[in-house]
Amino acid sequence: MTEDHIDDQDIARWRLRTQRLVGPHAPDATQVVVGLLAVQAENQRQSEWAVASRTVNPSAAEVAALLDDGRVIRTHVLRPTWHYVHADDLGWLLDLTAPRVQKVTGKQLQAVEGMDERQIERAAGVVVELLGAQPDRTRTEVIEALAEAGFDNGGHYAMLLLGHLELDQLVCSGRPRDGEHTYALFADRIPQPRRLDRDAALAELALRYFTGHGPATDRDLAYWATLTLGDVRRGLDAVRDQLASFEHDGRTYWHAGDRPAAGSEGPGEPAGHLLQILDELYRGYQDSRWVLDSDGVVPRGRETSAGMAVVDGRLVAGMRRTLAAAQVVFQLTPYRELTGAELEALDQAAQRYGDFLGLPYRWSSSER
Repeated sequence: MTEDHIDDQDIARWRLRTQRLVGPHAPDATQVVVGLLAVQAENQRQSEWAVASRTVNPSAAEVAALLDDGRVIRTHVLRPTWHYVHADDLGWLLDLTAPRVQKVTGKQLQAVEGMDERQIERAAGVVVELLGAQPDRTRTEVIEALAEAGFDNGGHYAMLLLGHLELDQLVCSGRPRDGEHTYALFADRIPQPRRLDRDAALAELALRYFTGHGPATDRDLAYWATLTLGDVRRGLDAVRDQLASFEHDGRTYWHAGDRPAAGSEGPGEPAGHLLQILDELYRGYQDSRWVLDSDGVVPRGRETSAGMAVVDGRLVAGMRRTLAAAQVVFQLTPYRELTGAELEALDQAAQRYGDFLGLPYRWSSSER
């Protein structure tokens, strides 16, 4: 497929297939996480849907079971922020990406909280001792232990500190307790982490990212993994014989496998999706993110909505999801007038999301 035969919507449709948002879906949640390598996961309830919506039989229980037994870890890695990562991939991925990210968290702890390296080390000792004595502690329990040790500023720094320690491979997610995120020692949850030398890690990162997110550019990967373009291109050079590429709009797009025949990337099923703005379909890219807006109607700049409505590879509306009174309420902020077919596709998406949550759904007031 050459630049003459492909447009932004073709690439967006292609990504829907690569990311398993349209058929064929992944057989289970494990394959989603492994396929994407890391799935952004700040809001745990909504990120469960981000994983489950890519599977044949969406189930919150399946995602919860993976977190409970430690096959999937919810921890800070990349950019830095929460992600789901398979336990087999977390060690080498942190080895590769954490050093640059941890410079940011370390500076934040010093600038915002006034914690120098000695204080960070002492606070780390408190957390490690607590989790070593009894794992699966909530953030509140960690904050209480830190306060008893003299780190008492209302817990404002706790998330930043814990994220810093996660990047240092000291702690990670424990078994959820009554649906609440907990912390445990990294060494207890992942006793034999997989390690790769730097060149092998860069190569695996490039291969896995472009296989799971492609078509995408080297700058997309540099943003996603918080690496330099030099590092990304070094990894790409090692695996370019296992990937394919094409030129479009002045960019080189990399992807797995053969290029589809021109025009073959037509609409997939399901056509409509209601996703968080943190979904990998949006946040998994930066350089070429706006292939989602082939109509050129989405305002650039500050994100004004917590979610997005996508139909046939086009971002057509902002979306908010609210759980209230035993139902889920969806609110759309359309970027243009939506067609009847688009509204029907989004109604079916709302039905799937409601079924996943086990709740009836309704649309907020005037959008429907």
